[in-house]
Amino acid sequence: MQDAKNLIASGGASVGIEFGSTRIKAVLISTDGTILASGGFTWENHFIDGIWTYPQSEIWQGLQQAYRDLANQVQEQYGITLTRAKAIGISGMMHGYIPFDKQGNQLVAFRTWRNNITAKSSQKLTALFNYNIPQRWSISHLYQAILNQEEHVGEIDYLTTLAGYVHWQLTGEKVLGVGEASGMFPIDPQTGSYYQIMLNQFDGLIAAQSYPWKIANILPQVLTAGQPAGHLTEQGAKLLDPTGRLQAGIPFCPPEGDAGTGMVATNSIKTNTGNISAGTSAFAMIVLEKELSKVYEQLDMVTTPTGKLVAMAHANNCSSDINAWIRLFGETLKAFGAEVETDKLYETLFRKALEGDADCGGLLAYGFYSGEHSVGLAEGCPTFMHPANSRFTLANFIRTHLYSAFGAMKLGVDILIQQEKVNIAQILGHGGIFKTPNVASKILASAINVPIAVMKTANEGGAWGIALLANYLDAHKNGQSLDDYLEQCIFSQAEVSVSYPDSETSKGYEEFIEYYKRGISVVQAAVNTFNE
Repeated sequence: MQDAKNLIASGGASVGIEFGSTRIKAVLISTDGTILASGGFTWENHFIDGIWTYPQSEIWQGLQQAYRDLANQVQEQYGITLTRAKAIGISGMMHGYIPFDKQGNQLVAFRTWRNNITAKSSQKLTALFNYNIPQRWSISHLYQAILNQEEHVGEIDYLTTLAGYVHWQLTGEKVLGVGEASGMFPIDPQTGSYYQIMLNQFDGLIAAQSYPWKIANILPQVLTAGQPAGHLTEQGAKLLDPTGRLQAGIPFCPPEGDAGTGMVATNSIKTNTGNISAGTSAFAMIVLEKELSKVYEQLDMVTTPTGKLVAMAHANNCSSDINAWIRLFGETLKAFGAEVETDKLYETLFRKALEGDADCGGLLAYGFYSGEHSVGLAEGCPTFMHPANSRFTLANFIRTHLYSAFGAMKLGVDILIQQEKVNIAQILGHGGIFKTPNVASKILASAINVPIAVMKTANEGGAWGIALLANYLDAHKNGQSLDDYLEQCIFSQAEVSVSYPDSETSKGYEEFIEYYKRGISVVQAAVNTFNE
């Protein structure tokens, strides 16, 4: 306790703040990565005028609340006021679209990764670049706005992501970590920045519109992990901590997206390593030895925070539907006068799933709250089906939803393993769904036939990951690679549990996924029904 107190008082601890889909979290860590204090703010996206978004006011309200909670915990636990830090890092949900004019005014509502409204743009750019351009990428949103002839496009002076926006406001620097930048526009692994030929191709594509900008001039500068990315300004300090206690001048690491910070939080940035992040969305990140043999719509090509090539199998939906059902069970118990803690409810029901049939008894579920590009759905509608001849039990019900949570992502991972023959010895899982040991991890391992490792820190997520990147600034100055820093300074004593594929579950999952693929048309019919 005294060592931690002295470290905080001397400004030796680092701060990481991540804007997740449902929670903004702030953590304070020691030099060895131990979390000393944390704070948070719960928020939800809004569906406004056909767009999944978060209002600008909530971004700052949430940031200030999360930091205030962190500072209050420091005061309560250590009896000192948080005024300094060694470094700060900002992370956010990946990509999306936030354009600004020359005066710094936001031109349209933040269009998040969850929107599937850029199909035409995505297809055209993929064909132009011969490089998969997913719908959620910033360049897809920009070109779709051009195709839609949206008036704001001509006024754009700067285009960035949520992490880049917050970092800019706190430091004045228009920069982005390479991992997050690789979801704005394709990154050339040889140069560590945007592909020049593709920048030229895009400018040529839109030349007839005569906009007063070139694409390279409105994108953030690309930085790699360890490079300095500015300092907290006086204005930024007041924005982060309105009490005025936090001092300006604190160094910042490059802002990153949740994909990159998830890789750091699981020590999965080496070639042939991988991680799976499971929350509101689910995505597998596999660090490649070489480029894939061809372009796949189901696989995005991004990078680690150090610029290594990564194949990402991304699904927009994962745990939202599970959370909704768990809440319903909680309400049911409460109606009968039984109060059960949320963590206990999840653990009990997840363990119940292990009693279910390997094929889920013929039940089928889709947790598609939003569209799912990998299965061709522009919009979502959560759907549950139990045919008359199915075995409709509680165990099968929960098991079905756990199977379904990984369904869309599995389709992309299967391409890597079965078609590209990528060798993956083990994947690290992180996210709240893995909190109950050997349940979701066992199902996932069986689904993709790869062992799934879960660290004790699996639930810390991206806030911890970006705090580690902030902490790494000093190690980078001293010439230490990020690989070695994580291996030697952070994860050398990490507690890891491994779930291995189970042959019976693997067979049952394959039966389930065949029904899953055939039933997509039912979800589309549901979407059509509710849109009429």
